[in-house]
This record gives sequence, C-alpha cells and structure tokens, in this order.
Amino acid sequence: MLDYKKVNNLTGWLVFIVSTLVYVLTVEETASFWDPGEFIAVSYKLQVPHPPGAPFFLLIYRMFGFFAFGDGLAVAYWMNVGSALFSGFTILFLFWSITLFGRKLFQIKKGNESKGQTISLIGAGIVGAMAYAFTDSFWFSAVEAEVYAMSSFFTAIVIWAFLKWDVIEDPKEENKWMIFIAYLVGLSIGVHLLNLVTLPALALIYYFKKYPNPNLKGAFIALLLGGVALIVINNLIIPGLPSLAGSIEIFFVNSIGLPFGSGIVVFSAVFLGSLIYGILYSIKKQKVILNTVLLSLTFILIGYGSYALIVIRANQDPVINENAPKDIISYVSYLKREQYGYRPLLHGQYFDAELTDQKEGAPIYLKGKDKYEVVDYATVNVYDPSRTTILPRIYSTQERHKQIYRSKLGLREGQKPTFGDNLYFMFSHQLGHMYWRYFMWNFSGRESDLSDAPWLGIADFFSDKFPDYIKQNKAHNNYLMLPLILGLIGLFFQAKHDPKSFYINTMLFLMMGVVLVLYLNSPPVEPRERDYIYVGSFYAFAIWIGIGVMALAHWIAKLNKNLAVAGIIATLITFPVPVLLASQNWDDHNRQGRYFSVDSARNFLASCAPNAILFTGGDNDTFPLWYVQEVEGFRTDVRVVVLSYFDTDWYVEQMTRPVNESAALPFSLENKNYRKGTNDVLYVMDRQNLEAISVTEYLKLLKNESDLLKLSSGGKTTFNMVPSRNLILDVDIEKVYNQGLIPEGMEGLMTDQINLRVKGNYLTKGNLMLIDLIATNNWERPIYFNNTSLATISLDIEDYVVMEGLTYRLLPVRKPQGMRSELVNTDLAFKNVMENFAFRGMDNPDNYFDDEFRRFTSNHRSAINAIAIGLLDEDDLERAAEVLKYSLEAMPDKAVPYDLASGQMVPLLFEVGEDDLALDIVEKIAHKSTQMLDFYDKEGREFDREAMISIEMLKYFIPLLEERGYTELASQMKKDLEKILGPVSSGSMLDRM
Repeated sequence: MLDYKKVNNLTGWLVFIVSTLVYVLTVEETASFWDPGEFIAVSYKLQVPHPPGAPFFLLIYRMFGFFAFGDGLAVAYWMNVGSALFSGFTILFLFWSITLFGRKLFQIKKGNESKGQTISLIGAGIVGAMAYAFTDSFWFSAVEAEVYAMSSFFTAIVIWAFLKWDVIEDPKEENKWMIFIAYLVGLSIGVHLLNLVTLPALALIYYFKKYPNPNLKGAFIALLLGGVALIVINNLIIPGLPSLAGSIEIFFVNSIGLPFGSGIVVFSAVFLGSLIYGILYSIKKQKVILNTVLLSLTFILIGYGSYALIVIRANQDPVINENAPKDIISYVSYLKREQYGYRPLLHGQYFDAELTDQKEGAPIYLKGKDKYEVVDYATVNVYDPSRTTILPRIYSTQERHKQIYRSKLGLREGQKPTFGDNLYFMFSHQLGHMYWRYFMWNFSGRESDLSDAPWLGIADFFSDKFPDYIKQNKAHNNYLMLPLILGLIGLFFQAKHDPKSFYINTMLFLMMGVVLVLYLNSPPVEPRERDYIYVGSFYAFAIWIGIGVMALAHWIAKLNKNLAVAGIIATLITFPVPVLLASQNWDDHNRQGRYFSVDSARNFLASCAPNAILFTGGDNDTFPLWYVQEVEGFRTDVRVVVLSYFDTDWYVEQMTRPVNESAALPFSLENKNYRKGTNDVLYVMDRQNLEAISVTEYLKLLKNESDLLKLSSGGKTTFNMVPSRNLILDVDIEKVYNQGLIPEGMEGLMTDQINLRVKGNYLTKGNLMLIDLIATNNWERPIYFNNTSLATISLDIEDYVVMEGLTYRLLPVRKPQGMRSELVNTDLAFKNVMENFAFRGMDNPDNYFDDEFRRFTSNHRSAINAIAIGLLDEDDLERAAEVLKYSLEAMPDKAVPYDLASGQMVPLLFEVGEDDLALDIVEKIAHKSTQMLDFYDKEGREFDREAMISIEMLKYFIPLLEERGYTELASQMKKDLEKILGPVSSGSMLDRM
C-alpha cells in the first residue's frame, strides 16, 4: 500500500524542482523592460518605488541580490531567480491544493487512502500544477523581478493553508492556522493586494466546515462577511489607520499646538493599548472567537508593518524616492495612489458628459515649519447629471479615449452613448477583450505577440490561413484547446460530485478574474497587455484541470473496475497537456541571451556628454536607466529627469540635491514658487501689444509673486498666468562659442535668441520648471531630451535641438527651413553608434524579442537613419554607408523583422549605392505587408496601425523603385496592392510617420 502522505509530499517537491528548474533555465539575465528595472534598483539599495510600494518584496529581493557578491552585473539575474523560486513554490502549493480538493471530492479520510485514490490524486496534481506552470501569463512573470511572482506565491500558500485548516479537527490547531493565514495576508500587503480578493471565497470554506447543513442564505452571508473582511483590510486597515492617525496628528499639532509627531504617538498608544487590552480581556473571559479575531488582526498588522521601510527610507532621501512619503500626510497620499487619479466604480459620468462645475474638496496639507499648512484643496468635478450612470464603464473624458470609445461602439461624432453602449463596452472590451481573450491565450492558444492579438482554437491549428509573419512569430502558440477542455471537464465534475468545493473554486475564479475586471474599470486603451493581472483567476482554473484528470480516472475506473490502473491511464492521457504547453511556450518565454532592455538604456546615457541632464517621458523610458545607474553604476554623472514627475513639488525638490556624481540642478524659482498648490497650471493669456516676453524677466516676476501675473476669479486671486506664448531666451553667443558647444559646421546656424514657444493654452508646473532650468543653467550643463520627452513637452523647441545619437541636445542653433531631417552632430553621433553603443544578442534569431524589444529596435534604426541623412547632407557617402550597414548587421531582419524605420532606410541605401541591400529590405517588407493585408482582408479584420503602415510603405516603395529603374518589381508590387485595395495612388506618408 502506498504511503499517501509521503508520496504526496515527495511528488509536490518534485513538481517544485522541475518547475523551478525550467524557470531558472529561461530566466531573464538582466533587467526586463517596464517595472523590473525599477524594482531591481530600489530593492538593491532599499529605495522607494512607485505607489503603493512593495516593502516586503524589496526586503526579500534585497537578500537575493546578496548572491551577486558585489557584482552589479549579476544583481538583476539573482533577483530574477528569486521570482523563479517563488513561482516554483506557487506550483508546489497548487499541487497540494489540487490533492486537497481531490480528497474532498472523493471523501477520503486521513489514513484511509487506497492505492488507486493515491495514484489518481497524485496524477491530477502533477497534470494540473504543471499545466499552470507553463501557461503563458504565469511563466511570463516567473522569470523577471516583478511583484506578481511573489504575489502568486502568497495567493497559493493562503489558499493551501485554508484547505489545510479545513481538514483540521482540533479547534486549538484551527486557531493556530487561522492566525498563520492572517500573518500571510499581512505580509502579502507589502507585496501586492491580489491576495485579499480571495477572502470572500475563503469565507465559504469556513462556512461549509462550521455549518454542516449549509443553505443559500448562509452561503450569501458568508460571502458578504468575506467581502467585509476584504473591505476592512483594503480600505480601513491599509489606508484607513494611517488616515485616522493623520487626522489626529493634524488636530494635535494645528489645534492644540503640540509638536510634530504628538498625534501619531497618542494614536499609536491608544490603538495598541486597546488591542492589547482586548486580547487580555478575551483570554480572561475565555472568549475564543474574540481572541482569534484580535490575534489575527494583530498578525495582519505585524505583516503590514513592513511598510515602515517606506517611511524610514524616504526620510533618508535616496536617489529613487517616489512621492517622498516622509510624514503621515504624504504617506497616506502614497498608499492611496492619489497621483494616478480616480476611476468611477459604481456611479459616474459618460465620456461625453459636460463638466458643469468644479467644487472645492478636502484640504491638502503639507508639513510646514511649526504646523501642517493647507496648500490646496482637492478638486471635485461635477458633470451634467443627465449624462451620468450607474456602473460607468465608458467614463474617460480624455480626447483620445473618446475617439476610441466612439470607434468601438460605432458612434458618430456628437451621438450620445446609451446605457446599452455602456454595458456593451463592459462585456465586449473589459470582460471580452481585456479578460476572456487573456484567459483563452492561456488555455486555448495565442495568435502572436502583436498588440491585441486574438486567441486561437482547434480549427486554427489545422488552418493554413496565417501568413508567414504570424507563423514565424515565436508567440504563435496553439494548444488545441486541450487545457480548456480538460478544465471544463473538471469544472462540471466537481460541480456534480462536490458542489461545496465547486462554489469555493468558482468564487476564487470569479473574484480574481471577472470581479477584478469590474473593479479595475480599465480605460479603452492600455500602454501594454495586462494579462498578468489575472493570473489568480487562471490559477483557479488550473485546479479544475487537475480535477479533470480525476474525472477521467473515475470514468475509466467504472469500465475496468481498477482505480489504480485508471489513475495511471488518466495521467498518461492528460500528461501531454502540460507537455504541449511547455513545448509551445518555451521559445517565447526563454529570455536567455536578451540584453537590449539594458543596452538600450546604456545607449541613451552613452549619447550624453559628461555631467548631462537627460529628460525622459515615462516609466519604460526611465526604469532601465535607473537600473543601469543605480545597480551597474553606469554614467551616474547624468541626471535623469522624468518629465511626468516634474509636475510635482517633491520631485523638483529632489532635483535641487546632488545625487551620485551629478550636481544639483540649478533653478531660480524657490520652494514657495513650486510647492503643491502653487503654479500647478499657468494659463497663456496673450496680452495685447505683448508679442513676446523675456524668459528671465518672466521668471523674476514669478519668483517675486508680482501682481502683474495674477488672474482673479470672483474677486479672489487664484493663479498666475503667462502673458505671452512667446518666451524669449537671450543667448550670450560669444560665451557659448568659446565653450566649444557648437558642433563643427553649425557655426552659421547660431542664434542669439531662442523662442521657448508654448504650444497649447497653458503651462504645467513641470514645463515651467523646465523653462527655469534652461534659463538658469545658462549652458553650463548639457541638456538632453529623448524622443518621448521631446514629443511630450509643451514647448516648441524642436528647431533648437541637435541629435547626438539617441538623444537630442538643446543648443543655441536653429534648423534652417526646408531641411529634410533634424540637425545632427554627425561626427559625435557616428562615433557614439559605432564605438559606444551596445547591441548584445540582437543579431541572434534564436533569441526572443517581443513587442517592447522591437519598438526600441525601431527607435535605434530611426536614429541611425537620421545620422546617415546628416552624413549624406555633408556628402560623406562612405560613413553614411558604413553606419547603415552596421545597423543591418547589428539588428538584422532574421532576428528583428524589418519595420517602418527599415523602410525609411531604403532610399538612403540607394543613395549610397547599396542597391542590393535596399532591394532586400523592399522585398522582405513587401512580402510581409502584402501577406498582412491579404490576411486582414480575408478575415474581415479592421486595418490597424500596422496594416496602415504596411499600405503606406508599399505606396512609398512603388515610385521609389520606378525612379531607380526597377519597374518590374514596382509593377508587381502595385498589382499586389491593388488586388486588395483597388486602384491606389503612390504617396509619401512614410516620410511623415
């Protein structure tokens, strides 16, 4: 007879070893794009990440960083291994959870497991756990240092712990496990809040165990109480306790006149004293339930205590200190994620609702010299009540979002959306496109890694409809719907034979999926695919996959009357499911040999002169730069400034301090001029007879709070303004020239005035501080912009920047009208690309380069094209040809398919006499484009941005080829295009894209 306990334990650890080994073999070797760069940097030095923080994550991953033994280049790898390890533990607890569910399904009592039952349960655990281990979304998070791997671990261990609690009979042991679970929940708060949404489902476990004769009313009450527990922790404990402490602190300091911190001390003493008294009272009066509840609360708070790290480190002024939550007031703002704005949940406006009023909301406090000062008031937008609704899903009033709403809903301009449109968007986009599509990616198949790629079914496996560019995409994965079918078998089998457990797992599935979708209330477009958010829901479905194996074993046993043999057969029949998932997903989840996320960041910094100031646009532009500076110590003399953060007083204040090898940034304005609530927005008024104003004079007026800049509303002065959109900066040409700042050959383009012209109708604080920095710096430190920040700023300065590689340097030169490209310092840019840039692994077709890698590759290709154009304008054909060929060698089509930037390279290659290379690009792009358009046409898909670019590239190539004498190729290309679109005229939109 098999020893079930021993076999269950050993097999669980075997599953852990296999899955962890796979993750370690495929783990990213450096910092990935998006948040991992930030998380690795802040974990390495225990700094302060973006709200709401993840302090326990930072502490644990800091320890993984120790394995690098001081080698900065190895830190990222070991932190990524940390995610692999936590993901392996997730699979371990999933295995044990499946076998626990199986014991309840077959009503197996401890110690009475038969051989057949043991084999069936173990086989089900292996198949279910390993299937989930190799799903698309979970594997993605398992190989990078992000919070989702550790969050999944806490979710898995809490579910497993509750299932273990369910089979414990000793009430004393039950309470110990309950307190253990509470501690896990508390710790998980310091990682991610996904764990909390399991509480309503786990409340069902408690109800079904404590009430042998459950009913619908009782189950509903249990779910309601679980929801209350979720609200208590998520709303009352996490932000609520600090908010209450902050209110008491303000009262004690502002009203009573006590010193800073007195309110916090009193609140802490009263709260902790009450908690201790309650625990002692429960012991004295033998109130077991009260004692368990209070101890559970205590351990949740102990786990939550990891957040002390955020406040402690924020007060040490680390380099990365987002929101600077140094006191209770800023800490509450940090926890509530106030910088990300508000999404209506139960009631709100339609996207076409008119703003009828803006009311003054709650006061906003900042710590002053001797009290907390009110610096501003929250703004409460009031919309036309006739254009509001319950459960608002189409709520965003951003112009871009409005256009997308209308497109998705088929609404004409000016046509008012209805509640039906609201629900249609919820079901079709939020639940359909942003959840169900992701679900099917994981259990049915995925067409590609292109944006908005659909899911695949069985029929797609046998279809030959897909063009080569999709077939060759490493993320083109088809699982023949086998994981989905097996999971559905398990779902229905559990619903029939163990309805209590079915309700529990269904609640887990819904709470971490559908309910989460409704709570997040996604806008119509996201910066990237968000499938990793819903891995908890996919985890619950994997339990059904395991139970599906038990169902097959049960049915086979009915035929052969031998459950042991049936269990073996069922396991062997279904084991190809995780094997299929692993084989299909390996090539697009194996991150070995990828370094460009870091190399691209190095290339940006390498494009800057010593002691430079570099402006970036947002997260993905910035986080890799933080990583290479803070962890690898590369170019720490460059001060990276995030333009989107520059609108905040805390960030400007940080810029006034030196960090690493970078001196403080120079500003003329003082804290009183940029503190929160002051000069947040300055409207351009364009006063009569004032075509322009001196930048320095304007800044002096602003600094001195001159009445000349005041605008009044209702007789009350409310804000400052900009009297002209033309802000003139005078330049000491002789000084600049003597400093050697003007590139050779651009002396004739020098200008003694720069017009920092405001593009829109207002300046934000960030753009004001940028103007101040430019003026006050007075050309002492080089100021650079990346392409994103240059396109984002509200100042029209494109004519005054010179490209030096991947960055654009602000200089007192002006681009001549009619020039075909931007100004380029060709000598320096050529040297940077050829000598200082890194493209490790970008020429290897075996490496997997997803959409982010391709986007950054396109940026590099475009930059090299610009350098080549600059060299051609100087009649330097030799170096132009050299840099273009280097681009093709470093980033070849076989590794990273040719794109828009490659198409723009074609006329340049013709110009330098490399016709064969130009024709190779044309033929490859034309082949892909015609296949794409034909595929879209046959499938009836709406042409997206990629398709429109393909059309314009083909139309661009046709006259170009005719001009070069390749008429036969041009004619064939035109026929292919007209076959799909009908008669077309050639165009040159490509030059403008």
